[in-house]
Amino acid sequence: MSSQLAPYKQDFLKSALSGGVLKFGSFELKSKRISPYFFNAGLFHTTRLAAAIATAFAQAVVDARKAGLEFDIIFGPAYKGIPLAAIIAVELGRLAPETLDTVSYSFDRKEAKDHGEGGNIVGAPLKGKRVLIVDDVITAGTAKREAIDKIRKEGGIVAGIAVAVDRMEKLPATDGDETKPGPSAIGELRKEYGIPIFAILTLDDIIEGMKSFASEEDIKRTEEYRQKYKATD
Repeated sequence: MSSQLAPYKQDFLKSALSGGVLKFGSFELKSKRISPYFFNAGLFHTTRLAAAIATAFAQAVVDARKAGLEFDIIFGPAYKGIPLAAIIAVELGRLAPETLDTVSYSFDRKEAKDHGEGGNIVGAPLKGKRVLIVDDVITAGTAKREAIDKIRKEGGIVAGIAVAVDRMEKLPATDGDETKPGPSAIGELRKEYGIPIFAILTLDDIIEGMKSFASEEDIKRTEEYRQKYKATD
């Protein structure tokens, strides 16, 4: 696969395609929009694919650190974020042992435990620590707001959010008029919390990568979708 994408983005895209994680066709989303592509991070469950997403996330985090991101703990919201937090922490220690070998990870429980160690958080204590949230995607932003609230209640400082894919599309219109311009969920979270939010791949990255493997029809449909639902941020 040859494109203008960074090598780790190319490798991740290649793994997503070969593992059936990224598919092209016609897919109805929760928003009722018909998307020409679908990304299912839940399929990163083999050792090879888990290693691929861990490596890509770690590379994206290292890039973000060069731009000023600072954190102590990787936090994975239940449930998909839990394995991500663990494997990303391990990969960060391998990738940058001189600076990131002391990074910890934590995750939350859906329901508080009332016996044993108790509480809502498993793993490293969050109090006074800078916390980077990792997850597969941001759809409406509701789950990320809940994660931020939990981290803050534990005394943690939210340093940023990293996701696998940024669809770069506006939130669904509350009145059903999809012709109106609007912000993305990621844009709204950035504005609301003033934190960096970044992705391994954006939709623009996917379109760029498609030029080396996809049909002209798939590229055209994806570009049209991007144009129709592009966010204002």
